[in-house]
Parts: sequence; structure tokens; C-alpha cells
Amino acid sequence: MEKIEQNNPQKSQIEINQVVSRNDDIEGQNIVPEVEEVEVYDYSKRAQWLRAAVLGANDGLLSTAALMVGVGAVRQDVKTMVLAGLAGLVAGACSMAIGEFVSVYSQYDIEMAQMNRESRVEKSELEAKKKKLPKPLQAAAASAAAFTVGGLVPLVAAFFIKNYQVRVGVVVSAVSLALVGFGGLSAFLGRAPLAKSSLRVLIGGWLAMGITFGLTKLIGLTGFNS
Repeated sequence: MEKIEQNNPQKSQIEINQVVSRNDDIEGQNIVPEVEEVEVYDYSKRAQWLRAAVLGANDGLLSTAALMVGVGAVRQDVKTMVLAGLAGLVAGACSMAIGEFVSVYSQYDIEMAQMNRESRVEKSELEAKKKKLPKPLQAAAASAAAFTVGGLVPLVAAFFIKNYQVRVGVVVSAVSLALVGFGGLSAFLGRAPLAKSSLRVLIGGWLAMGITFGLTKLIGLTGFNS
């Protein structure tokens, strides 16, 4: 047998090459291709922030406008209406900011306590999770800013108009347009029907202003307008 192999060296070399080729194929199959990690941004969080900002602006718009219209039912001069609206804007913005701060900080404390109970979490992973937690000061500032933007709409609309009837008409018109815009934007972010959502917000705003005007007018007729 050894004699045959010695007489046919070319065949032995071919067998050796085939074995090496098979080993290379096996090794090639075991190689796992490197996958490049791509950081994926969570756009749902951005949508939640935008929707919260739109709702805050809608609150500022409607509460300030209803307050101005209600006070205007008793005191028709521009100074009283604007001062009432300004006071409502400042008070509402402060209230929104404090409420948002307390709410988000409570959520922050709960999530931090939960992470501290998880003893298996590594320090690097813990720091990464901390960065994703909600920021109370940022949430408070965003809420107050959104409320202020909405509240400025009726204030600017009423500021330069002396005539009472024209002033009320301009305020209601400006607020109505803003309500439709905010309602449509909120519906777009929430993937809801635009027309239906905008109409619902608009009707709700009209009801709020109408009820405030009617009740304040009724109270004023009882003798509190002196």
C-alpha cells in the first residue's frame, strides 16, 4: 500500500487539497458576519411631547379666552378684559408648570426606586436608563410655555380694540381658528380623523366660552356689577 502511494504522489496531493478545501468551507460557514449596530430613535416619545404641548396650548387658549369673555360680560372696557386675561394666563401657566413638575417628579422617583431594587443591573446600564427618565424641570417649562403660547392668542386679539362688540367678535374668531388648528394638530399626532377632532375641539371651546359668559352675565345682573 505504501508502495502504491509512493508511486502515485499526484493523487495524494489531490486528496490533501480536497481535505483542506472542506476545512476551509466548514470554517467559512462558522464565520458569523458582523452586524453594524444602528441606533434607532424612538419617535413615539417625540410625538407624546408634541401632543402634550398642543394640549397645553389648547388649555391656555381656552381658559384665558373664557375668562376674558366672562369678565367682559360684566366689565366691558378693554383694560379690565386684558388684565383678567393676563392674570389668568400667569396663574394658569404657573399651575400647569407646578402640576407637571410634581407629576413627572413622582414618576421619576418611582422609576428610580424600581431601578435601585434591581441589584443585577450594572452601573453602565443604570446610567443609560437614568438618561431616558423624564426630566421634571424640562416638563414643567414645556407645559408653562405651551400654556402661555395658547393664552397669548386672545390677549393679542383684544388688546388694540376699543369697541366691546368688535373686541368680543375678534376674540371669539381668533380663538376659534386657533382651536381648529390645535385640534387638527393633536389629531394628526394621535392619528385621529382631522375634521372630526377639530370640530369636537371647536364645539367644546364655544360651549366653555358661552357657559362662562352666560353665568357671569347672570351673576352680574344680580347686583355684583356695581
